[in-house]
Amino acid sequence: MKPSTPKGTRDFLPAVVRKRNYIFTTIRSVFEKFGYEAIETPAMENLETLTGKYGDEGDRLIFKILNRDQKLEKALSGIYDSPKFASGLGVVDRKAFESDLADGALRYDLTVPFARFVVQHQNELAFPFRRYQIQPVWRADRPQKGRYREFYQCDADVVGTDSLRCEVEYVQIFDEVFDKFGVPVEIRINNRKILSALATYIGAPDKLTALTVAIDKLDKQPLEDVMASLENQGFTGDSVQLLKGVLLESRSTEGRAFLDVLKQKFADIDEGQKGIEELGYIFEKVDQLGLKKAELVFDLSLARGLNYYTGAIFEVLPDTEAQVGSICGGGRYDDLTGIFGMPGMSGVGISFGADRIYDLLEAISGFPTDQTAGTELMFVNFGEREADFCHKLLGTLRSEGVRAELYPDSAKMKKQMKYANDKQIPFVAIVGANEIENNTITLKNMTTGEQDNLPVGDLVGKLRHV
Repeated sequence: MKPSTPKGTRDFLPAVVRKRNYIFTTIRSVFEKFGYEAIETPAMENLETLTGKYGDEGDRLIFKILNRDQKLEKALSGIYDSPKFASGLGVVDRKAFESDLADGALRYDLTVPFARFVVQHQNELAFPFRRYQIQPVWRADRPQKGRYREFYQCDADVVGTDSLRCEVEYVQIFDEVFDKFGVPVEIRINNRKILSALATYIGAPDKLTALTVAIDKLDKQPLEDVMASLENQGFTGDSVQLLKGVLLESRSTEGRAFLDVLKQKFADIDEGQKGIEELGYIFEKVDQLGLKKAELVFDLSLARGLNYYTGAIFEVLPDTEAQVGSICGGGRYDDLTGIFGMPGMSGVGISFGADRIYDLLEAISGFPTDQTAGTELMFVNFGEREADFCHKLLGTLRSEGVRAELYPDSAKMKKQMKYANDKQIPFVAIVGANEIENNTITLKNMTTGEQDNLPVGDLVGKLRHV
């Protein structure tokens, strides 16, 4: 059988890992500059920790881990003694069946495990608590371009404060990260309170979740299809037409100006007024501070169908021709820790999609060569005496930050040069008896084929000024 990885997962070769590490290092440096500290949580969580936090669609994408016992075998043979089954394979309650066979799951995101972490370690933390986390997550999604079943998230959250200055700082973090990447971005923002007010405005206050899930698909589906799906879910024709009118009006009005329009429409809806006020504060402070590479815009159609959001919602899209979709997201959650027995702990967080950022930087040739290159210099191995001389030089070079290696065997020159070519090493150092005698090095540029003989002490300077 030909070996392969599971669908939606990938191996990463060294050149790719270097580029991915550049992304992680860049994001990490900004997080730490803003006072965030790193934590890690297990890949596996208790199933009850994750379910019910992402909506029905999210719950279906959770990778459940089968218990290592005989329950499945008994269930399939029809002798499993449980009220969850009518007889044999007649499953009465699928969710109950699944939870009975699996009590663990791979984490769907980093936010819910973080909420569990905060509650579990609350006596060991200083609040407000700022954390960042760079780890993989898993979703049982259908693999497609830019969407994987295993992927990394780079999250930052602060819990223990409801200050909107946190949201302002997250706009700054988005801006600084993508300024370092050299990518202009559009930071879209909405507020869950505005969406709740919209549900009330169209006469469907009890259908907020269905509304947000539908609106969240507007970037992938035509407006008419989304409206039709709402009618199929029990929204009245009047509600759908009213919603359609608001959405069309939002598309024809400059984002921030539409907040004033909504202020009039939601004049009698206190929650809507509160949401508009919160966004107005964020826009005001961001205007005062200024942005380098980003533009902050209001987008009424931004919903991010996660049930735990209660305030501001973020999504970041690249302002480039490369089509990679959303590359960051986040939002305010007022009581996520409450589901684990710690109410009243407001928080807000953001997440960078490292895999999509990789695809974006690759598409625009945005990876800096000096920060993603591999070995810079390889010493050819002519034998024990020459290798000893080169090994001493390697210590000096590495202390100067040069990425260098010695070919381990005194193989034929052709084999060693092929190795350097295969690894795309730009320079090869040739040290034979004459070089040792004169304390020099013959340096070959593998791109141009040119060779220079230079004193050992000039090697670092030569490499740094090529």
